[in-house]
Amino acid sequence: MLDLTYELPKPKVIAGAKHDWELVIGMEVHAQVSSNAKLFSGASTRFGAEPNSNVAFVDAAMPGMLPVINEYCVEQAVRTGLGLKADINLWSAFDRKNYFYPDLPQGYQISQLYHPIVGEGEVLVELGDGTARNVRVERIHMEQDAGKSIHDMDPNMSFVDLNRTGVCLMEIVSRPDIRGPEEAAAYIAKLRQIMQYLGTCDGNMQNGNLRADVNVSVCLPGQYEKYQETQDFSHLGTRCEIKNMNSMRFIQQAIEVEARRQIAIIEAGGKIDQETRLYDPDKGETRSMRSKEEAHDYRYFPDPDLLPLEIEQAWVDDIAANLPELPDQKKARFISDFGLSDYDASVLTAEVEAASYFETVVMNAIDALDDSGEFIVYATSSSKPVGSFDKVQSRDVGKTAANWVINELFGRLKKDDKGISDSSVTPKQLAGIIKLIRSDAISGKIAKDLFEIVYTTGGDPAQIVEERGMKQVTDTGAIEIALDEIIAANPAQVEKAKVNPKLAGWFVGQVMKATGGKANPKAVNELVAKKLGD
Repeated sequence: MLDLTYELPKPKVIAGAKHDWELVIGMEVHAQVSSNAKLFSGASTRFGAEPNSNVAFVDAAMPGMLPVINEYCVEQAVRTGLGLKADINLWSAFDRKNYFYPDLPQGYQISQLYHPIVGEGEVLVELGDGTARNVRVERIHMEQDAGKSIHDMDPNMSFVDLNRTGVCLMEIVSRPDIRGPEEAAAYIAKLRQIMQYLGTCDGNMQNGNLRADVNVSVCLPGQYEKYQETQDFSHLGTRCEIKNMNSMRFIQQAIEVEARRQIAIIEAGGKIDQETRLYDPDKGETRSMRSKEEAHDYRYFPDPDLLPLEIEQAWVDDIAANLPELPDQKKARFISDFGLSDYDASVLTAEVEAASYFETVVMNAIDALDDSGEFIVYATSSSKPVGSFDKVQSRDVGKTAANWVINELFGRLKKDDKGISDSSVTPKQLAGIIKLIRSDAISGKIAKDLFEIVYTTGGDPAQIVEERGMKQVTDTGAIEIALDEIIAANPAQVEKAKVNPKLAGWFVGQVMKATGGKANPKAVNELVAKKLGD
């Protein structure tokens, strides 16, 4: 288990007409496995292909076609389970979940109800206010995705695209440990982050590669604690499932809307029916879709075409040994090795590409400063550190690099509506700017101008500084001459500054202006203090 050293967040409380109510939320997250082929066929999983072009005979349920399991999909499920610190079941089995829908050609879905590939795990969900909750994962099972029904191409007909049919999904089922809309969104974000680090799901919610069914219920204060003590669900309210949510914002809105709907019904003396509902963001309401089916409604039975899945512990151990460094581990290392704040480390590890970019900047910035030191080296396939930085230097450079990546680079990318993968400034170029700052070749102000040049036109930072004459003036003699001229031209201001030392900043500004912003600020401040103190 993870060491939960954070303070637990308070549950979301909604005031009803008669009572205060608390939310209880469980989630079933469907994550599309990152693989080139489907779970039981060799058909492509490429998104955006022509309708019905990625369909094998077995996907279309042609007579006599038998499923053949994709070993890589199994490996990806095991890798995900290990990333969530979950139990891996060496013996699992597939079942048929029977229901009829136009985009399900077989009339059943192959899933794992009774014997899932992955057992109990956990996800540490951190919130922005310094609190965190350990959300228990009940299970992860593999199953086939269904196709897609299209209703807006013709006023009289619906169309079916079977490209997604048979694509491998991991259904990640949580316990009802989530206590508010913000926690629910943070839980999805953390799952997404972990799977992106693992490379098991790209987390693209817009394409439907990550979506969630959200189970919402309400209870009176104190009832949830009784459930925790006894694990008796009778202490909790009747849950309703909000189906197929693929937006963090809409998930939060839907939970709030559904909770208020349930509270209004209960306080009016009504009863909550267990059912599946859809969220309409335009109307801000949830609508009944169907009564919530139980397992027996689907007439589950073991799939007769698939043998039980047996895997070896040595195979699982090999996968575990080659896991990449995960977000929580990377964040802890960034804080320890680079002296970053919790906030900065969280921002930089939010996406695997951003973390890699930052580390590459630090590596390059240190490399040219101390050729005799130890430098960190990263195995690109696993993103695991296999060397080490000099501690003092890594903390110094790490803080500077974090500041430039978060404030300057991320700020500019956000302004241009771009991601880190679209950055026109390479890690080596940004490291070059940092090296110039640390060697006193340029000031912080000049560095920002230099960053803008590199961002818009590219080029080697050191060469740009040399060619454009942007080097910082460190010659105290030249700075002193400029300062003496300013002092001589402004005797009244000198007298004021001697009475009120805070006015010395005016002289610093004038020197910087006279030198085109190239004077070393530290040297200017020291000379101004010396001259006005005489």
